Amino acid sequence: MFLANYTIEYKINCMKTFFLTIGFALLSMSFSIQDNTVDQIVNAFKNADTEEIGKAFDDYVDLKFLDKDEIKNISKNQASIALKTFFAEHKITGFEKVSNRDLGSTTYLAGKLLTADKNNKGYNITVLIKQQAGKYQIISLRIN
Repeated sequence: MFLANYTIEYKINCMKTFFLTIGFALLSMSFSIQDNTVDQIVNAFKNADTEEIGKAFDDYVDLKFLDKDEIKNISKNQASIALKTFFAEHKITGFEKVSNRDLGSTTYLAGKLLTADKNNKGYNITVLIKQQAGKYQIISLRIN
């Protein structure tokens, strides 16, 4: 039997060390997962992957495309379709991150969408990402 020849105090100390190690490992993994989620959203924009971007949308999103009126509280599915259409129509090929800022559970991301059209310098984009239920979700997206 494991630890059969050791004292009770030694066994208790081994158990404490084991559980503390497991606890710290789980805690550090949860922080790295949260950091990667914002990075995954940025990478989805860099790859012009509207499907991955759509997965990061909140249930309801505010959208604004170029000279069109802002649409408030559009559903996740409708927002995904609208973004996919915009990317296809404007030949979006990538993304350059200009800045991001964290304010509590909210991340503000600004950048430029790149296009395949060499005459077009791209489109400015701002994305508001909020941490909800342990996940980062896009709540607002504006393309100017």
